Amino acid sequence: MKKIKLSFDKFKDSTIYLNSSKSESNRLLIIKALSEKEITIKNLSKANDSVLLKNLLESENLVVWDAQDAGTSFRFLTSFLAIKKEHVVLSGTERMKQRPVKVLVDALNKIGAEILYLENEGFPPIYVKGKINQVKNKLDIPGDISSQYISSLILIAPLLEKGIEINIEEPFYSRPYVNMTLNLMNSFGIKSAVKGNKISIKNQEFSSGSYIVESDWSAASYWYSILSISDNINNLTLQGLKKKSNQGDSVISELMKSFGVNTQYKEDGIVLTKIKLDTEEIELDFRDCPDLAQTILVVAAYHKIKLKVSGVESLKIKETDRLVAMKNELKKIGCDFYEEGNYWILEKRRREIDDELSIDTYKDHRMAMAFAPLASKKSMIINDPDVVVKSYPTYWEDLKKVGFIIT
Repeated sequence: MKKIKLSFDKFKDSTIYLNSSKSESNRLLIIKALSEKEITIKNLSKANDSVLLKNLLESENLVVWDAQDAGTSFRFLTSFLAIKKEHVVLSGTERMKQRPVKVLVDALNKIGAEILYLENEGFPPIYVKGKINQVKNKLDIPGDISSQYISSLILIAPLLEKGIEINIEEPFYSRPYVNMTLNLMNSFGIKSAVKGNKISIKNQEFSSGSYIVESDWSAASYWYSILSISDNINNLTLQGLKKKSNQGDSVISELMKSFGVNTQYKEDGIVLTKIKLDTEEIELDFRDCPDLAQTILVVAAYHKIKLKVSGVESLKIKETDRLVAMKNELKKIGCDFYEEGNYWILEKRRREIDDELSIDTYKDHRMAMAFAPLASKKSMIINDPDVVVKSYPTYWEDLKKVGFIIT
């Protein structure tokens, strides 16, 4: 297995040009593929997931669509293929075959799709036998499994003859991601009605237009972590981020105030600066921003802050079971992380972090990027570092620009 040694030398450059948002890019790619009008996407993400989705959507006459390890792409393609294709297979990696799709497939079949499972009931791979012949337009969807199911259905709603009305059952996790989908669709003329947890979209056409993808707030979280942990970096400038953002992970700017980082908004990005940190214990709910949980856990572990977290159920069905992975790796730096009722508890770090710490990444990009900031204090080994290509291909190169050494 490939591995890298990561350490910090001396501070170099404070300006980082972040990768574009994978979440916005993937939704826009589906919108473009569904629309019959001219749609231009500028600043498209170079994340592997987005490149893969773009290549699949631009391929002609595919019978087997391989989403590899891209969970968002798989879920969006499930609905896309159900309305656009017939007699096609959608598959992925062995890990993808362990990630459930039953809620989404059941919903699509209820409105008139004909999707079958090729191996295990409720899991990929799936066979899309024919295009949707719509028989109903009202659905009840649980809101606590994956918001991507909801976004997947919303994206194809304008093409459905009878439109769609979705009632999202409480608790409703990752609501900002659903709002992002609705906002991006609205940018191309699609009107929706939202009342509480009910979303209604009528049959209508996308309009032509262009969209500039914002930089990735999820990627920004690792730079917040670096500034919080490092003694050698006092400020950082992150380009391409907006105060008024579609991305739910922009809440990192508020969360990190408790961990010693302030955010100042500029016309072309943000400036991060250190502020006093006096937090000893904090309770956080990640239901709207689960991708930030790993970052925050590592920062809290370093600063010996006790955390009580909720809203992390979806982490069990990501690239790996992220809760188990975090429990294993946090133990290596002297922190217990365990489930207690409806919460997960991170106890204060008991000891100093070992030199030459070795972190396993579990084929999960966010494991690698969440733990890497610790290298600003202690040299460490990252196993299977190439996993970052999934969402932030230039992560290691960007670390070198500010003063990290990679060997």
